[in-house]
Amino acid sequence: MIGMILCGGYGKRFYPMTAKVPKVLLEIKKRYTVLDRQLFYFKNAGFERVFLLAGHLGEKIKQKCGDEYKGLKIEYIVERKPLGTLNAIRLGLREADEDAVVSNGDAVADINLKRMVQKFKKSRCLASIFVTRMRSPYGILRLIGWRVKSFEEKPLLEHYINAGYYCLSRRVLGLLEKFKTGNIERTAFPELAARGQLTYYKEEGNPFWAAIDTMKDLEEVKKEYSNRMDKPWGHEKLLELTDKRMEKLLYIMAGYRTSLHYHEVRDETLHVLSGAGWVEFERGKRRRFGKGTKIHIKPKVIHSFIATRNTLLREVATPHPEDIVRVKDFYEVR
Repeated sequence: MIGMILCGGYGKRFYPMTAKVPKVLLEIKKRYTVLDRQLFYFKNAGFERVFLLAGHLGEKIKQKCGDEYKGLKIEYIVERKPLGTLNAIRLGLREADEDAVVSNGDAVADINLKRMVQKFKKSRCLASIFVTRMRSPYGILRLIGWRVKSFEEKPLLEHYINAGYYCLSRRVLGLLEKFKTGNIERTAFPELAARGQLTYYKEEGNPFWAAIDTMKDLEEVKKEYSNRMDKPWGHEKLLELTDKRMEKLLYIMAGYRTSLHYHEVRDETLHVLSGAGWVEFERGKRRRFGKGTKIHIKPKVIHSFIATRNTLLREVATPHPEDIVRVKDFYEVR
């Protein structure tokens, strides 16, 4: 399959910034843009080609990205006149001549693209949408009788929303040719749903997701990335670093693993907050873990964490953040 990223929006809510900088090139971390993050995810999911569906300030995107990202081949489809997401995708599918994974350029999501593609292929549907539970934009009140029982700050609701990633069979091209313009969510998708040809994909545990529609959204994503580093297998967040201790959160996507590595002096204890998998040691020896497991790793012990489900680990260790020696890496880029 080929990757496609919708990059053609005007980003009017971000003016005057987007008068000269495309929305997808806004930084969420120093020298790390929304587009960098998406390309990083496509690359580590095994994609070899990606189309950037560009329009407004498309030349700026090409100037920055060129024709490859860490070995991922980049090609450009440029709309002369913006006619909506459906037309951009239609032009991309015409050029690609194969199935595609399409992402909205402003979506920042902890999504396992490999798993989404696998489930889409098994479904035999023509399209799949990544969905996530909606978070209330406001705090809510819990009421009993005539009294307020409690307050809850911006909880997850039971409703699911379109999270901005799609798997599309090239066979949907005929339907896109029928509509030609408009947003795909309001044209082709409702018709595919009526035909029973639209499936969905969701992640276990509701990991991080955001759509950068407003300055407030951008600031929230920057806050998320203030102590976060994306990894080929997920991400890690540094929570505390003093002269006595270090604390991190590690998120490992299902089906992924960390490098086989050891620490010269770092002594660490990991608490499994959610998920399941194995710790692999030398000579293939493994120890299974699940929610509630505590894992102690001594210095110089070679190990790798392998997730069978989306896994969140809390690491408490001696304060040596750069103390890591990789014995074997499993990914081309990091």
